[in-house]
Amino acid sequence: MENKNKFPSEIVELPSKGLLYSEDSPLSSGKIEMKYMTAKEEDILTNQNYIERGVVIDKLLQALIVDKDIKYSDLLIGDKNALLVAARVLGYGKDYEFNYGDTKEVIDLSLLKEKEIDDTLLKKGKNEFKFTAPEQE
Repeated sequence: MENKNKFPSEIVELPSKGLLYSEDSPLSSGKIEMKYMTAKEEDILTNQNYIERGVVIDKLLQALIVDKDIKYSDLLIGDKNALLVAARVLGYGKDYEFNYGDTKEVIDLSLLKEKEIDDTLLKKGKNEFKFTAPEQE
């Protein structure tokens, strides 16, 4: 997808499907347009000030979200996590290589699935849901 600012971008589906955001929020669509990482965003990842303050991931995601009407602080943690995985895939590819013990592993990040929930338990437009705690013995 190409946006009006002429940089490549992709639409990322949010795990929340937008159900927990108010109707007047741009997040209620359940989708966010994210641009591909450039050298500018890679510089954010190495910014020592951001790293020391513990805000480097937040600053990166804020820079990658195309719609500036989206208030980053309104995003649910699960949606932020999905954006982080999408940023990794868009910036460095779907294969994530790591060592586990003596074995080199490769995970295809594009195959990650979000945990399915029963949407009927959610109250549309509110960050509320029904939950029954397990009984204590």
